[in-house]
Amino acid sequence: MSPMERVAPLWPVVAVLLFSVAPARTSKCPKFCICDNIQLTAACVGKNLTEVPPTINEITVKLDLKGNNIQQLPTGAFLHTPYLTHLSLQRCNIRSVREGAFRSLGRLVFLNLANNNIDILYQESFDGLTSLKQLLIDHNRVEEIQPGAFSQLGFLNLLSLTHNQLVYIPNMAFQGLQNIKWLRLTHNSLNNLATEAFAGLFTLTRLSLDHNELQFFPTQTMTRLPELTRLDMGYNPMTYLGEETVSMPKLSHLFLDHMSLQDFSHIALFQVPHLTYLDLSHNQLRVLQPLVGSHKLARLNLSGNPVYCNCYLRPLREWAVRERVRLGGACAGPPHFAGDSLASVHPPELRCQSQEAMLKAELEEQSRVTPPPTPKPADRVKCPANCDCEGETHHSSCENRGHTKVPRGFSPDTRLLDLRGNHFHYIPGNSFPGVADVVSLHLQRCKIHEVEGGAFSGMKSLVYLYLSENDLSSLSPDAFKGVPQLTYLHLERNKFTQFPRGAFKLLPNLLALHLEHNSIARLEQGLLTGAAKLRGLYLTGNAIHAVAPKAFNPAPDLDTLHLGSNQLKEVPTDALGQAPSLAELRLSGNPIRWVPPEAFLPIAGSLKHLYLDGMGLEKMSKDSLAGLGTELRSLLLEGNQLEELPDLSPLTGLEIINLSDNPLLCDCPLLPLRKWIDKVNLKVRATCGHPPELRGRKVKDVHIFKSCPGEVPPPTPPPKGPKPPKSTKPKPAHINSPKPKPVKAKSKPRKSQTPKPPAAPKTTSKKSKLP
Repeated sequence: MSPMERVAPLWPVVAVLLFSVAPARTSKCPKFCICDNIQLTAACVGKNLTEVPPTINEITVKLDLKGNNIQQLPTGAFLHTPYLTHLSLQRCNIRSVREGAFRSLGRLVFLNLANNNIDILYQESFDGLTSLKQLLIDHNRVEEIQPGAFSQLGFLNLLSLTHNQLVYIPNMAFQGLQNIKWLRLTHNSLNNLATEAFAGLFTLTRLSLDHNELQFFPTQTMTRLPELTRLDMGYNPMTYLGEETVSMPKLSHLFLDHMSLQDFSHIALFQVPHLTYLDLSHNQLRVLQPLVGSHKLARLNLSGNPVYCNCYLRPLREWAVRERVRLGGACAGPPHFAGDSLASVHPPELRCQSQEAMLKAELEEQSRVTPPPTPKPADRVKCPANCDCEGETHHSSCENRGHTKVPRGFSPDTRLLDLRGNHFHYIPGNSFPGVADVVSLHLQRCKIHEVEGGAFSGMKSLVYLYLSENDLSSLSPDAFKGVPQLTYLHLERNKFTQFPRGAFKLLPNLLALHLEHNSIARLEQGLLTGAAKLRGLYLTGNAIHAVAPKAFNPAPDLDTLHLGSNQLKEVPTDALGQAPSLAELRLSGNPIRWVPPEAFLPIAGSLKHLYLDGMGLEKMSKDSLAGLGTELRSLLLEGNQLEELPDLSPLTGLEIINLSDNPLLCDCPLLPLRKWIDKVNLKVRATCGHPPELRGRKVKDVHIFKSCPGEVPPPTPPPKGPKPPKSTKPKPAHINSPKPKPVKAKSKPRKSQTPKPPAAPKTTSKKSKLP
């Protein structure tokens, strides 16, 4: 058969395919797009589209819409393309992503939203993207991440938020990223990280925080990242690292380059045992002592530092030789070593001259290497007296300068204004003229006892306001007039005895309100009037003993409520009913002794984290957790006086449970808990308190439950009295002995057993089994 004959039979098939594909291409592809219905791709690039084209083929898997003018992504914007795996939306002038915009894209693995104008990431902006692996939001204007924004992105590996306007990362900002590997926050204006900012990122191996405004290493925050191996912190204005500053067990690569480091403790990295590469290049270090604890360090980069190669450097050079650490960098002085690489200088050559000569040489070298800075032009950055202002980063600081009045005359481009640690006492109206672009304002520890109405008037961009650790006992209803974008308000550690009701009516965008460690005694009705969008209310450490039934009305979006360490004697069930979206409730440290039936029923459908620890709780009704089921993720009951527990079997979604430090009565009433512990794949801390002989034993390890009704008793030797052989002989013979005789007894009549009736029990004894 010729080649043409072999090909000929395929022509009808090809013709059919062509006729079937051609109509689909014309009817399912917008005229301004390029579609490939074989590769299942569509590209509508640079067409000035104002919405997602509705006529794209339903089976498209890759959609490129970059370079258009889609200013808003509405809810359900991609309902007609449910099979997308890759979506590109760069340079589309997108300003907002509505909740549920991507809700139908359960197969999407790559989403690019770079180079847009997005400023807020809402709670449900990425709802439905359950398969997403890479999310790029670079070069936007993001200044706020609402709690839960990434809660549904459980498979995400890479999240990139570079070149945005983030100033502060709040607690649990990245909750839900259970498989994240790399988080990029480069080129923002971050100056503060909450202690739990990265909590829950148990799989994160790389974190990029370079090109920000961090002045101190966030030690406590970083301890929440147990798997991190690479940390980029370069280009932050840090001046020193003190003793044991870094505590990260798996960190191998640490970048602290292009900072302002002048001092570096020799035990700063004592708790980083696996560090192999340390970059300290382009800092201001003149000398460095041998590093303690970094036994695996292979390379230390000191390039661009004014390292002075004299006797003070000799210990570091000897250490590098001994530990086989490769040193990068060159000597800046004295003159006979200038320019020589650190690795080429032999330790014996590093000597000091007489003290006078050495000081003279060092002063000459210092003036040569780092000439005195030339003063900046007076008109470059506007800045009040006794303050520091940075034009490039738009930050101004008058921290701890003893000011008694709010300074004026800051640049109109200022975005972060730090006035903490002064002595203002009183903030009059219109105290901040001409700084409409300020995003974050710090007024902590300023001895403020009064804020007049309109004090912050004109600060239309203000998102973060810190009034913590002052002497405020009340707030004017107009205190926050003129700051409609205020989102995070910190009033903790003041002198409030009453909740400042009515002070938030002008804050429609308030999401988080911190009033911890005041002296508030009661929560009256309607205290959240005006703050309808509030998501987090933090009242830990007050003196609250009563909560009105409608205290939180209205609070449709309240997600987090902290009432720990107060004086509550009962669960405020009625008040909780006004917060239908509540996901986290903390009642820790309240003197609640009894939890009644259905105490959490009003929030059973939304509650995910319940803290009832350290309360001295003595009893819980068997129905106290009624309604709670698969949604609950955390239950903390440690440090109470519970002897029995309600049925936990409905809580099939639990990820964390702690029952430690409860005197549990290890007897039959606790049998359901014992069975539940065996079934769940959780570490359950539960120990016996009674009876005395079992005190301190783990519930899962005691065997007393085997004697409870309905339980199979432990195997015991059969009784030694004579019994009918048909009920006794086959069982022990089958279980304990491989002898063939008992097996044959099944096929034979009892005849072989009847001549010796007393012998049946003896066959079960140890003597009868001996050879």
